[in-house]
Amino acid sequence: MTKKFLGIFLVIAMALFGLTACAGGNSEGNDAGDSGLTDPPPLTTDAEILIAYFSCTKNTEGVAKSIQEQTEGTLYEIVPAVAYTTADLAYNNSDCRANREQNDASARPEISGSVENIEQYDVVFIGYPIWWGQAPKIIYTFLESYDFSGKTIIPFCTSGSSSMGTSATNLHTSAPGAIWKSGARISGSNVSSLIAQIN
Repeated sequence: MTKKFLGIFLVIAMALFGLTACAGGNSEGNDAGDSGLTDPPPLTTDAEILIAYFSCTKNTEGVAKSIQEQTEGTLYEIVPAVAYTTADLAYNNSDCRANREQNDASARPEISGSVENIEQYDVVFIGYPIWWGQAPKIIYTFLESYDFSGKTIIPFCTSGSSSMGTSATNLHTSAPGAIWKSGARISGSNVSSLIAQIN
């Protein structure tokens, strides 16, 4: 009987030791994981940052504001001269405005307003929703309105299900002198990996 109880005691003791060790390991892992998700990576640059975005449903705007909060950059909304209505965005209608623009390689919707002193910015984040796998044509308008030579451009997009795909690389021809980073599709407010591309 004594040996039996001793065996049970040893099993319990080993189990408790194992749980304690695992808890300690998870604590460190969780701390690191949490900081990776919520804390921005440290910026090692004094670059002037612009966060330009186009957003019809506020999803892209939310990401842009999160980037602004973490970089203290300047926020700029790309506002169409003629606002998009619900009917304009009815993607199931092949003749809606958004679909007509996306199907027209030369479409360049006019923008209301402009960025002041664009030359002062070193890094430009460009945010947009995915429309039929690509950036809305108003993003091309924005890029072709300024000289981005030597500036770093970091694209980001939002989408319910589509990936970034070729949407960013197709924009390169509209700002050929820029230094393009890979960018990312952002889900939620975790923009740390995107901000890390500044460095």
